Amino acid sequence: MNVHNADWAFLNISSIIVIRYYDRRRFNGRTKKYGYARVSSQEQNEARQIQAFLNNGIKQDRIFVDKQSGKDFNRQEYQTLKRMLKDSPHSLLIIMSIDRLGRNYKEIVREWQELTTECQADIKVLDMPLLDTTQYKDLLGTFISDLILQVLSFVAEQERNNIRTRQSEGIAIAKANKVKFGRPKTKIPDNFNEVYYKWKNGEITATQAINETGLKRTNFYKIANNFNIKV
Repeated sequence: MNVHNADWAFLNISSIIVIRYYDRRRFNGRTKKYGYARVSSQEQNEARQIQAFLNNGIKQDRIFVDKQSGKDFNRQEYQTLKRMLKDSPHSLLIIMSIDRLGRNYKEIVREWQELTTECQADIKVLDMPLLDTTQYKDLLGTFISDLILQVLSFVAEQERNNIRTRQSEGIAIAKANKVKFGRPKTKIPDNFNEVYYKWKNGEITATQAINETGLKRTNFYKIANNFNIKV
């Protein structure tokens, strides 16, 4: 081996050592870890996602939760998280599954690219080990990750569309069967007119009127207000 080739070999080996050292340093516990959880409504529980983040060493104050649809990324907690990732390059974002990130195919792919390039963050999807940018950084690994990302993003959007279709079909069937939606209307008691005028004329107090009609206080005032408008 001549001197020129020896120098190149030394430089290549040195570069590999530096890169591997840097990667080990990034993921040996010094890297800032963030978790993002999402559920579609206030009634759904995000506890399972949060526990998974805690098990992966994420601090409670670095876990962000949105209770909102995944149709787009206009979510308060997610946008706050994104700003923090931009301010902390080379951080690690952990999510439970790709559909927790979102359910819009094109936006998921675009957002993934922004997180990994503009924010310079790594992403780890717990239920899909191949979607882990800390592990697969060569050309083949990146290709496989991108392919899986596109497939899962497509599936996530299709599932959202299926949910909407099932909801629409369910509502249509319910309406055909004369099922009424929303809270049932409060029935006006037969003696309301009489009690209302006694109350308005000062013959009885509001509490007495409420007791005589058998209504809840809020319902009494709602009916009384509408009744007052009509008369």
